[in-house]
Formats: sequence, C-alpha cells, structure tokens
Amino acid sequence: MSSQVDARGLSCPQPVVLTQKAIKEGKTSFEVLVSNVVSKENVIRCVQNNKMKAEVVEDGDEFKIIVSK
Repeated sequence: MSSQVDARGLSCPQPVVLTQKAIKEGKTSFEVLVSNVVSKENVIRCVQNNKMKAEVVEDGDEFKIIVSK
C-alpha cells in the first residue's frame, strides 16, 4: 500500500516540503494530493529533480500526483 501526502489547501512551498520529506524518508511509491495548479507544477518539478516519475490524475479541482521510482 502506497502512502499519501495530503497537501490539499496548502500553499507553496508546503506541498513541496512535504514531498521532499517523503522522498528523504525513503518512500519510493506514494501519492501527493494538491488543490491548485501551481502546487502541482512545483511538486512535479521536485519529484523529477529527485530522479523519480510523476503521473498526474486530475480530479475536479484537485490533482493526485502518483510518484514512483
């Protein structure tokens, strides 16, 4: 079961900080939930900078970013 980082409603840089924390903890498969486009773009950039993959699923006004190694 992959873990989840719920960053909905948080403004940057908080979603990126939480994503970085998950990566530093050694998680290789997890989801990040965000509620705005800017956070989505920043989290994707963070994930890619850490040599990981990011797949985005749009769910209404929210985005689920599926992170994997």
